[in-house]
Amino acid sequence: MAIGSLILLMFSGLGALNGILLSLYFFSAKPKSLSNKFLAAMLLMISIRILKSVLYYFNAEIAETILQIGLSACFMIGPLLYLYCVSKVGKIESQLIKWPLHLAGLLTLIAGVGIAYPYQSNPELWGGTLYKVINFIWLLYLVMSAYVLFPTVKKLNYKQLSLTDDNTWLISVFVGNAVIWLAYFTASYTSYIVGALSFSFIFLLAFLVFIKAREGQKKGHIKYANKKIIDTEADSLILKLARIMEEEELYKNANVTMPQIAKTLGISSPYLSQLLNDNFNKSFSLFMNEYRIDAAKLLLIDEKQMSMDLIAEQCGFNSQSTFYNAFKKIVGATPAVFRKENKPILSPEL
Repeated sequence: MAIGSLILLMFSGLGALNGILLSLYFFSAKPKSLSNKFLAAMLLMISIRILKSVLYYFNAEIAETILQIGLSACFMIGPLLYLYCVSKVGKIESQLIKWPLHLAGLLTLIAGVGIAYPYQSNPELWGGTLYKVINFIWLLYLVMSAYVLFPTVKKLNYKQLSLTDDNTWLISVFVGNAVIWLAYFTASYTSYIVGALSFSFIFLLAFLVFIKAREGQKKGHIKYANKKIIDTEADSLILKLARIMEEEELYKNANVTMPQIAKTLGISSPYLSQLLNDNFNKSFSLFMNEYRIDAAKLLLIDEKQMSMDLIAEQCGFNSQSTFYNAFKKIVGATPAVFRKENKPILSPEL
């Protein structure tokens, strides 16, 4: 094999192999969440599809069974992306078809087709009609995912997004998936290996962004590690902070920033960050979200007819997905489950 082909093989297969490792990580990562499992399964299906492409590109004589497995995995990419998106925006429980039944139906369908019409006996069917159907089903779920994400994207304040923001990663996963689909869909005009190369490129880019985000977090911790605020001053600022949060309810403004809160206290943003780290062991976003979640709990209990979107908006969240993720992280249950398990607080009769 020529050096150029060897490099192409290594780079195109790199993303798939790393994708498998990352999928295993998300399957076992703590705290465990349903959205992480959908993401892990989607990465695994993409990786299998990519490996099949790489093997076929460099050896067209590979076993038909591998080709069938690769295309069957491709059939599941779109549905898993869709389930990942609806779970991240907090709509998994409101689906007309419950997700276990949804997945079971699709798996039964592709397995049944594979058993009834195996690739080995029907290469023209799999390489022609089924290949097109599978890619259009993937596209259909991409469109459905875009529809689910549209309200979230519409409400985003892009100036305040950070690399560690949940919405940033959610949109990145969707865009990366769409790019891979486009690469395969246009392969007849470019090259069959483009899909594999695009996944490797996206994976490498995501890894570099992740490293950059982590470095930024570490620098923030190191910068103020040795600037302890004296206790008397800290106590005074904490009381003042609690008062303005409770009386002015600044947390209900989804666009409120650390500099704005710090200005109200008469201190700098780094000083406020240090105050929260030293005395609460919390970031600014977590501190604000805890106030928002407390307000949301009251509405979930007392206002049974109020929609999740409206509760999220009234409590200071800029999207339902941010509300859902913050609530589950802090409370340990989804807003829907919390509402179901808690009854309205009735005033005692006089």
